[in-house]
Amino acid sequence: MWLNQFKSNQKSMKKVTVTADKDSGLAVVPGPNNPLYGYVRVEQLRTEIDIKGWVKNRKATALILGSVAELQDAGFQAGQELEGKIIFKEQLTPFNKKDPKKDLKEAGKTKVVCMVEDKPIYRKAFYSQDAEAQDDLLPAKYPTSTGGKVSHTNSEAIKAAHAKVSKREQAANLDLE
Repeated sequence: MWLNQFKSNQKSMKKVTVTADKDSGLAVVPGPNNPLYGYVRVEQLRTEIDIKGWVKNRKATALILGSVAELQDAGFQAGQELEGKIIFKEQLTPFNKKDPKKDLKEAGKTKVVCMVEDKPIYRKAFYSQDAEAQDDLLPAKYPTSTGGKVSHTNSEAIKAAHAKVSKREQAANLDLE
């Protein structure tokens, strides 16, 4: 049964869904600073299997930006399914120079910013019409205590924060190892 669900999720990963704004109910949302420009919010379920073999279904979201007129002309509607996928890009320089704290990569529920030496990692989601597009992530080249590799150098701070946030998950992992 789980295999059929996994296969179903894999197929649905190819679809990206336009979502309505929670406040206005609109698919095309004018920007707060300039109503001539706006965005469409899209989401996609991504099924991932982590290094320990745990399946996790994660909802990825991204914004499609443009002039309100062009976004409306494109015919975006809430619930509409789009071909393509949501991809993630990581880099060591801010995506938004005016607001460098935006798009910081945080380690799960801990809110600890992932770092490479003294530089924060920035992570942003983008919608691509190319269903074969790949994430552009920083290389995982820093060893962990469990023999894996990660793209950040502040693993100890992240581990300490995770210990406080998720003792139950850690216990489940230990029971299965």
